[in-house]
Amino acid sequence: MFKKKEKKSQNHIESLIGASTLVEGDLSFVGGVRIDGKVKGSVITSDEESGKLVLSKKAHIEGQIRVSHAVIDGTVDGPVYGSSFVELLPNAKVIGDVYYKTIEIHLGAVIEGRLVHQPGESEKKVVPLSG
Repeated sequence: MFKKKEKKSQNHIESLIGASTLVEGDLSFVGGVRIDGKVKGSVITSDEESGKLVLSKKAHIEGQIRVSHAVIDGTVDGPVYGSSFVELLPNAKVIGDVYYKTIEIHLGAVIEGRLVHQPGESEKKVVPLSG
């Protein structure tokens, strides 16, 4: 009689770019995407709250990444913007700046750029000091 609203899981991968696939141009998606091949262009989610990217060990992106949750184990030539979480696995190589709210860096990951922390909403609030 009563139905529970199903919340989309951030762990749900809906699309796959295979290992032998080359995408030339920007890739825009909703939900989750796993990339095993190569993308020459930006990879951007249109859903800032639940967009997840998984980049496998042999994958390569030449362009920027703008997602909520990024799990990177391949190579990225460009900046990475993770509005929620960025995880850099042991084979990750990022040639560019990494913008993150929360980050996890595994032993072996390489970043040739800056790590830039993006404060959350609660951190942006200015609280006046009473004296």
